[in-house]
Amino acid sequence: MRRRTLLGGLLAVTLGTTTITACGGGDSFSADPNALVIYSSQHENVTKAWADAFTKATGVKTQIRSGADSSMGQQIVQEGAKSPADLFLTENSPAMTQVQRAGLLSPVDAATLAQLPNGFAPSSKDWTAIAARSTVLVYNPSKIAEAQLPKSMMDLQQPQWKGKWGGAPGGADFQAIVAGMLAMKGKPATEAWLKALKANAHIYQNNIATMKAVNAGEVPVGIMYHYYWYRDQAATKEGSKNTKLHYFKGEDPGAFVSLSAGGVLKSSKKADKAQQFLKFVTSPQGQQVLADSGSMEYAVGKDAKSASVLPPLTTLQAPKVDPFDLNSETVISMMTDAGIL
Repeated sequence: MRRRTLLGGLLAVTLGTTTITACGGGDSFSADPNALVIYSSQHENVTKAWADAFTKATGVKTQIRSGADSSMGQQIVQEGAKSPADLFLTENSPAMTQVQRAGLLSPVDAATLAQLPNGFAPSSKDWTAIAARSTVLVYNPSKIAEAQLPKSMMDLQQPQWKGKWGGAPGGADFQAIVAGMLAMKGKPATEAWLKALKANAHIYQNNIATMKAVNAGEVPVGIMYHYYWYRDQAATKEGSKNTKLHYFKGEDPGAFVSLSAGGVLKSSKKADKAQQFLKFVTSPQGQQVLADSGSMEYAVGKDAKSASVLPPLTTLQAPKVDPFDLNSETVISMMTDAGIL
């Protein structure tokens, strides 16, 4: 498989202006000096819903720049103190941790963190969770009985699973799952699992392709996040009608819950408004916006209600991992060394 770069091209920063260009991608962005600038790799519809609701509630104008987790995190690091961004929102927390390790985040206000249960912010308190998604095993009951499913996600490295499972290791979602495994099991065990992934698994482009492959019977099982299945079930069921979900639970690596993250850039000239945005997003009103968006992600605020079809977040028995320990750069390096990327 051809090695993928993190950015798909070198980033050039036009110094002295707020126009940022990504060479090779043809992407340029001109920041509005009168707006709160949000760099976001969260789902565009969710980010827009939050931004629109925030503007309606406060009158603060917002501007959104969207991108993928790894590339957006890398871009902020590249831009450094000259970044026009005031806020960064991610799908998975390792991209935020990358920005945090570069020393580019301001601590989140205590009043915002108080709106979430313990464990929904890193020990550093430099960012906060804004949503969550659970790792699941999607399976096709016509191809495999529930009793035959692996007891642990780690079991997929066993020879009997060769050619019988799929995943999308090129995506930030899967890489966050591996980052959780690395934090729990350590490097040797994760390297062994990745080596087996290379040998055993069918590689798909993304979570939706993985789900559709299981639905079509190409493979009996696949690793992905829960919300793709629930969104399809709420729509046409075209990609999931022949499948069910299995939750590993028991603090297994396959029960990893990934946090979508929100952080305020230290270089922001609108830090007060940026902190206000994070407080709004994690408030009951902001979490209701998430629940009403149709994204099927988990709400994370205290007493916030997720979509009623989801098993409660508190029942998933997710492993206890400090989000600060999730390292996307190490994972990408390991996956590259294993010949997966």
